[in-house]
Parts: sequence; structure tokens; C-alpha cells
Amino acid sequence: MSLIVAKFGGTSVADYPAMSRCADIILANPDTRLVVVSASSGVTNLLVELTQEQTCDERRMQLIKKIAHIQYQILDALGSPQEVAARLDTVLSRISSLSEELSRNRNKATMDELLAQGEQCSSALFAAVLREKGEAASAFDVRQVMRTDSHFGRAEPQIEQVAQLAAKHLAPLLSSQRIVTQGFIGGDENGSTTTLGRGGSDYSAALLAEALKATAVEIWTDVAGIYTTDPRLAPKASPIAEISFNEAAEMATFGAKVLHPATILPAVRQKIQVFVGSSREPERGGTWIRHQVEDEPVYRAVAVRRDQTLLNLHSLQMLHAQGFLAETFATLARHKISVDLITTSEVNVSLTLDKTGSDSAGNGLLSEALLQELSQHCRVRVEDDLALVAIVGNKIASTPGVCRRVFEVLEPHNVRMICQGASPHNLCVLVSESEAAQVVSALHKNLFEQ
Repeated sequence: MSLIVAKFGGTSVADYPAMSRCADIILANPDTRLVVVSASSGVTNLLVELTQEQTCDERRMQLIKKIAHIQYQILDALGSPQEVAARLDTVLSRISSLSEELSRNRNKATMDELLAQGEQCSSALFAAVLREKGEAASAFDVRQVMRTDSHFGRAEPQIEQVAQLAAKHLAPLLSSQRIVTQGFIGGDENGSTTTLGRGGSDYSAALLAEALKATAVEIWTDVAGIYTTDPRLAPKASPIAEISFNEAAEMATFGAKVLHPATILPAVRQKIQVFVGSSREPERGGTWIRHQVEDEPVYRAVAVRRDQTLLNLHSLQMLHAQGFLAETFATLARHKISVDLITTSEVNVSLTLDKTGSDSAGNGLLSEALLQELSQHCRVRVEDDLALVAIVGNKIASTPGVCRRVFEVLEPHNVRMICQGASPHNLCVLVSESEAAQVVSALHKNLFEQ
């Protein structure tokens, strides 16, 4: 049996009309058996604010009322079926008690359980919308199968255990009904709720597709696929019908927000096709991400990732010495920091930090403990308000003339870092946040609009 896993983001399940449109997409394809949903648009941000230490009791009550209003509006449009109403009441009561508990005793396990409640609501409501349309459907608690470690806020899925548990608990249900489950959340071996980091719903869908040996993953969002760049920055940006796994991974990593970077990994492992389309306008089609594609142009897209941090490390110990980089990376690893780009000189290392999949509660990467530990063996300087612009394509490192075309556009701008050569699929530059839009627009015009 062909199996398709469909994931719907927050805007796609924001209200009853949006959920109804998504239900029609599912019902149009009998192979779409598993549906993964995010929390309704805005709910996760409200939950994140509930986890913040500075949130007072009065504000806490306001936030809970806002969450309840979003979910009850959908429930009212459904005619308030009793079993769904009872489920929502239970979840909202749990939100209230968890937020109270967090105000007395702050710990990451409680934060994760609180942040997971939005998906509990949206999955129950979405399953009800499918049933309203005459389809056999039920909500399934993904924590039964999405086994993770206990690194709360950014838990790591245990791939083999996920596959075993999905085969046992989830696969048998798919032949008789459509199953709606939650993205973004999981559970550790102790039964505690964990989260996969912000934007982790795409990753959840791909992991479940891998575990169930699905033929495709569909990511339904608010844009009709992947474009040559953000159309808001370059009005002449054009949709991409087909793109390779390698190109899509680069684009996702370097800022194309329609796809979470980790989504590609399970798809690559099992060669599962990924489709990205608009749940609002499914008739417009979208982008297919495949293992092999017919067309592999030198320039595929320009991506931008904002809010970048540049870490500059200076130490005379680097001069004709061994082990400095090993010690630096070991320190970063202990603090669960993933290094993105890196350049070196004799006594300096500059690196950017990968914020994708960062802590679910929005906590900063550069803790005081990390900076103090790094300072023990080097001088540390931190630069913020930067943006990473990436030219994504094929054979970039071996195609003459690429640097000339890129650097003539960059001439008026101060470039803090350049990385090229490690991958045939990208050339990256780090520029001021304030200049990022101008740089992207100019690059797109030079590379795609000539």
C-alpha cells in the first residue's frame, strides 16, 4: 500500500475554515493516511510566553484566555461535539496547572509539557473536522511512538525505537482510518513529554514517514512551494517545480522558511519524496524534492537567514599548535551548540552558530557558562545583528566566474565572512542584518533576472 504522510503548519490549522480546506486536501487522496499537525497559529507563541519567568499572574490568565478563545472558536464551528469539548477542557485545565507549577518551580521538563499542549488541541479538533466530513478518523498521541532522549527543549529522536514503536502502535491503525497526530513533541523512556525544538513539526512528519516506510511526505504551508528567493525581497522570484535533496537541504539550512532543515535527513535516508505546497491554494501545485532531478542549474536560489551570531575566538595557542579546534568544538558540544560556518587564520577562529531547531522556549544559545568556559583558553568576542546570505545551486565550487558575479554585487557592502568550497552546492556570505534585504535583491537580479 502506498502511504503518504501529510503535515499541516500553524496557519493551515489556524481556524475552522483553514482546517476544512486541509481536510478536503486529505480526502482527495486515499493514500494520505497519517496527518501531522502543528498547534493553531499563534498558540505556541502564547505558550512560550507562559513559560517566561517575568510573566505575572494577571498576564498568565490573559494568555490562557487567548489560547482558549482560539480553540473554542473552532470547537463552536464544529457544533461542540461532546467528546472533543471534554478533551479541550482537559487540555486547557492542564495548561493552567502547568503554568502555575512553572511559576513556583521552573524546570525544562514542565516547560516542554506546557509547550506540547497546543498540538494536543489542534490534533483533536482536526480529527473532528475529518469525522464531520464523513471520514473515519481519530487523534493519536505521538508520544507513544516518537521516542526521544531527555534533552528537554531540543530533544533528539531515537530513530530505531521510533521505527519499532510506530510499527507496533501506529501502522495497524492506518488501514481502517485516517490518523491525526502531533508534530513537534515526543516522549522520553521515562514517559516525560519532550519537544524537538521550534519548527520541529516538519521533522516529526519526516521521521514518521521514515518509520512507516512512506512513499512521500507532503508539507502543506502558506506558500505554494519553494521559490528562487523570498518574493517579498525580490518580486520577480519564481517557483521551483523540482529540486534535489542536496539543494533543498542547503536552502532549508540557510533560511528558506518553508522547510525545516532536519526534514530532509529522514527523507534522504529512505529516498522519500517531499512535496511542499499551499494549503490555501493547493491547485497552484508546489515543489517536489527528489533524490534525482533532471535539471541541475549552477544557480538554483538565494536564501537568507537572519539573526546570526558570529563568535570570534583569538588565542596565540593556535600558532603552530595542535588541539585548539578540538578543544573548542568539544566545549561547544558539551553545551549542545552546533557550529554552522567556520573560517580560520593563524591565531583566530570565526564561526557562526546554527540556531535552527533551537530551544523550544526560545532560550539563547550563548549561555554565560559557555562563554566562561571558552574564555579559559581564548579571548572571545561576540557579534550580533548579522545575516547569512547563501547562493544555492550545483557545481558552484568548480564553475568559473561564480565569484566574479557574486562579488560585483557585494562591492558596496561590508562582508564579515565568506565560505565557499566545502560544498558544491553553496557559497555563503555574512553581512549586516540591515543590508540583508538589499544584498538578496541585488543577487537575485544578477543571477536570475538577466
